[in-house]
Amino acid sequence: MRYLITRLLQSIIVIFGVSIVAFGMTYLTGDPTEVILGAGADRMTVQEINVFRVKMGFDRPWYVQYFDFVSKALQGNFGYSFIRHKPAYEVIVERLPATIQLGLFALVISILLPIPLGVISATKPNTIIDYIVTFIALIGQSVPSFWLGILLILFFGVYLKWLPISGSGSWQQLIMPGITLAAFSIARNMRLTRSSMLDFFQKDFVRTARSKGIPENRVVYVHVLRNSMLPIVTAIGLQMGYLLGGSVITETIFGWPGVGREILAAIGSHDFYVVQAGVIMFALIFTIVNLLVDLVYVWVDPRIRYE
Repeated sequence: MRYLITRLLQSIIVIFGVSIVAFGMTYLTGDPTEVILGAGADRMTVQEINVFRVKMGFDRPWYVQYFDFVSKALQGNFGYSFIRHKPAYEVIVERLPATIQLGLFALVISILLPIPLGVISATKPNTIIDYIVTFIALIGQSVPSFWLGILLILFFGVYLKWLPISGSGSWQQLIMPGITLAAFSIARNMRLTRSSMLDFFQKDFVRTARSKGIPENRVVYVHVLRNSMLPIVTAIGLQMGYLLGGSVITETIFGWPGVGREILAAIGSHDFYVVQAGVIMFALIFTIVNLLVDLVYVWVDPRIRYE
């Protein structure tokens, strides 16, 4: 319980820091009053602009505005999108299911594919299978996601016409953006599984288990794989936040109607209320996931004790 309280306090500090950055976005594009009014400011007098500035509260000291921003954010009020003409929170929530769907699909394939391949590579070191798996992992970590996405569109969408190149709604439309988003995580998990298992194969308790005549499959999956899962679980926990928050480029390339694409569009139109809501939403999800991963450590390795 003490550890849980400590981690919760740390999470609150992280969210507090993100809220400061998100609030600062209001002034990154200049005077927020002129940003909201846009071209309409040219048709208004200075007095009318000042009246609007006072109405929106931009004339107050920054710390007063920040306190007001935080107090409203705690109630789910992130302001009103002057592009979508609806509350910014609703704009993000409407797009969140599509991002979660894409992120979960990428997470599943980044677990189901690399861990078995990493196990095979670790149990057959310095063989042709090991070399192929290592080569694939190296390519996956080297290729930029945007370039991989374009190649998949050209090959499977334009040339072979096997898969749709954009949009959402069917499982076929999920394949290419999911692979693009998960490519780096697949490669990293492959190499991490292989290196972690190879390290545990050299431990004394593994040699003892083999000397007792324990079947090799039990040695591999019970003694070696489970003990080597701690760094893998850490990587998977971190990549859950990345797959949700790092989907901006992938969603844009494939026209996926998610939060990342919406945030990018909001940046282009200076709709900073939507950007603020999206950034804080991603930070909250990432922080919760990291907290859950820390709690999973105890299940993976009961030897861990938190002081």
